[in-house]
Amino acid sequence: MRFNFFHYFSSDIGIDLGTANTLIYVRGRGIVVNEPSIVAVTKHDRKVEAIGNTAKEMLGRTPDEIETIRPMKDGVIADFEFTEEMLREFIKMVQKSWYLVHPRIIISVPSGITDVEKRAVMDSARHAGAREVYLIAEPIAAAIGAALPVEEPIGNMVIDIGGGTSEIAVISLSGVVNVTSVRVAGDEMDEAIVTFLKKNYNLLVGDRTAEMIKCQIGSAYPLEKELEMQVKGRDLVAGIPKTIVINSAEIRDAMAEPISAIVDAVKLSLERTPPELSADILDRGIIMAGGGALLRGLDQRLREESSLPINIVEDPMTCVVRGTGKVLEEVERYSKMLMKSVRRP
Repeated sequence: MRFNFFHYFSSDIGIDLGTANTLIYVRGRGIVVNEPSIVAVTKHDRKVEAIGNTAKEMLGRTPDEIETIRPMKDGVIADFEFTEEMLREFIKMVQKSWYLVHPRIIISVPSGITDVEKRAVMDSARHAGAREVYLIAEPIAAAIGAALPVEEPIGNMVIDIGGGTSEIAVISLSGVVNVTSVRVAGDEMDEAIVTFLKKNYNLLVGDRTAEMIKCQIGSAYPLEKELEMQVKGRDLVAGIPKTIVINSAEIRDAMAEPISAIVDAVKLSLERTPPELSADILDRGIIMAGGGALLRGLDQRLREESSLPINIVEDPMTCVVRGTGKVLEEVERYSKMLMKSVRRP
């Protein structure tokens, strides 16, 4: 009877707690939340005004008494209090009876996370209402989400490019053989675009505009037909609004440094891979996941630099959270791949 009671009220939850977006998978229901990891708060009493999409709409548009905060940075918690608030609100969205029966939660985290950062993630989830908390490395979750044979003695290489971190891992026999984690990803590309426009056009734009530019005309490899778009911002000299036209070749040059850092990390990971597993990777290719995998030409750039087949998974942005969902369905099977668990007292 106790099992039935818990099963009826509580839903196991998988969370991809990302720097840019938080995705939540509920067992039996699939992905139910895909919202930006942003919180809007009042300055005087630090009260949460909005989270997710609503808070993102406020970016760069808030009055003096409200500020928008991104509580995650480089894939880990930068603001403990507001990460906890954000998680609590997301959990309430997906589970109406969260105050009666607390869910079991699996959270994907960067593989290069420190013990202190692990504790911060687990404590935030537990305070937000979790009964049990499990952590899983993002590359492993991505490999499981991409249906790779991670339990077999076969080399599987995964590149997971998110908002705050890029991780390149070789997985075999339910474990990570080697992993290269760099805190360079989508956010750094956005910052590079902001810096480029400031330096070359004396134009100041916000993070949302920079992200829009990256998504619309950004590329990592020369395009057959270069793209153009209008960009609006503030003229740093005259101090008035201004519109300019930029093209994809300029933005590609602007993002050259962070993209090169990711390419170098892939090469480093390949150098560290044992020869038997290297042969598997040569035959099977490399899988790309995460929002960064959607950048035009990045797969082609990596293919050219590594001379290996590069394949982008279907719906790369949800690959990691789908992996946590598969783990939820068979926790015992994947228990070796979980970092640690904490039981709610």
